[in-house]
Amino acid sequence: MYKLTKIEGGVCAAEGFYADGVSAGLKSGAAKDMAFVYSDTLCEIAATFTTNKMTAAPIRHFKAKGEFQTNFVLINSKNANAMTGKAGIKDIDEILATLPQNVKNPVMSSTGVIGVRLPKEKIIAGAKLFDLSKQNSATAAEAIMTTDTFSKQIAYEIELADGGVFHIGAMAKGAGMINPAMATMLCFITTDANVSKEAMQKILNKNVETTFNAASVDGDTSTNDTVMLLSNAKSGTYNEEAFTVALHNIMLFLAREMVRDGEGATKLVTYEVSGAKDNKDAQIVAKALTNSLLVKTALYGEDPNWGRIASTVGASGALSYEDTLTISFENVCVYKKGKLYFDAEMEKKASEIMKMDSFTIYCDLGIADGYFTAFGCDLGYEYVKINADYRT
Repeated sequence: MYKLTKIEGGVCAAEGFYADGVSAGLKSGAAKDMAFVYSDTLCEIAATFTTNKMTAAPIRHFKAKGEFQTNFVLINSKNANAMTGKAGIKDIDEILATLPQNVKNPVMSSTGVIGVRLPKEKIIAGAKLFDLSKQNSATAAEAIMTTDTFSKQIAYEIELADGGVFHIGAMAKGAGMINPAMATMLCFITTDANVSKEAMQKILNKNVETTFNAASVDGDTSTNDTVMLLSNAKSGTYNEEAFTVALHNIMLFLAREMVRDGEGATKLVTYEVSGAKDNKDAQIVAKALTNSLLVKTALYGEDPNWGRIASTVGASGALSYEDTLTISFENVCVYKKGKLYFDAEMEKKASEIMKMDSFTIYCDLGIADGYFTAFGCDLGYEYVKINADYRT
């Protein structure tokens, strides 16, 4: 038995972790644009990264280190350090070499414009502003934002039946280039649970599939997607089930917040696909629905055009049949196993659901027991405006 309690503190909620954000002049004005996460003892670290073949320099730098422990993550926004070749790796080494001596085996993570070298001098100067005694998780979460309209952080305290207590906290950024496959999203998770690196990596990999990899804003997979999980084990306690559930809750919350904050988005939509041949087919359908431009634009127009949903299901490549498919907007069934229910009354009810900020579309393929849930949003004029002007 265990008890999960939401608490304040974000990445600083776990014992021995510190974080803050500063302004290094990467963004205009005095906006925060650099952050750190620091532990006063070495941490085991687990991570998952983008599936994009054009992997950014910070990820290649991390992977080249092999097995290691660290106590420091440096994060910058505004510049992705992607498509910068060997020079991008060298820039990271030069920046990390300037950090204080109590920083051990530091790693770096970046987000922003692709194809531009890091402004090393600004970042080195910005890092000198870091106060490693600060526990300003909110400021750190703000500093890593790019086109996000709000910061994203969460933390849990986990109390075990034997009286042991550990904590997990996290912050994330992401509003565009979010697509199932570890998409630009960055997420940093800290814990004082006494968990091994092997267990962390296994649990992280499992949870990613039903959280961040189930989220889509625009169907584009970034060069920089990163989830890092650091444990300093300072609580001296651990329970696998409690840790897995708490970590899943945290990652699911952050994934949904990213979609809710999708560039120009006005709606968070859950696609619950059931009755598929297997879970893989259900996943294929759910992801196809989150990425369909025709579905997304219908959501923006608050048009319950269920035909677009049916068409996307059929085109997804998953096994599906017209005479076994059922489609519902929340509890309003519009099509069931070959029969149309989309009369004037049902259209009105479905239209009212489409006006909601958040709702679920159900697709039962009626074949077997395959199941998957994915998260998406609508697509409107503001998305085009944001991305047309992104570099400026």
